[in-house]
Amino acid sequence: MAAPPPLSFSDSLTAAQRTAFYERHKPIAVAMILLVFFLPFVGVYLRGLIGAASGVIISVLCYYLTPYLVLTFRGRKDH
Repeated sequence: MAAPPPLSFSDSLTAAQRTAFYERHKPIAVAMILLVFFLPFVGVYLRGLIGAASGVIISVLCYYLTPYLVLTFRGRKDH
């Protein structure tokens, strides 16, 4: 059986790819939910409004980049 082609960065940013990834990786999905929800509050506690904005930006970046990073570093065997 042929190996699937490597996942490109732009393909990993599509909503369908992200949804499929998070449906197959439930623990990572739960961690992302917690990260997206709590990181802005941690930022407010640590740095105020600038921290809150940084927390939102970091959590959104993590949400979008996690599927690409996990599939790249682990390999695509579970894709």
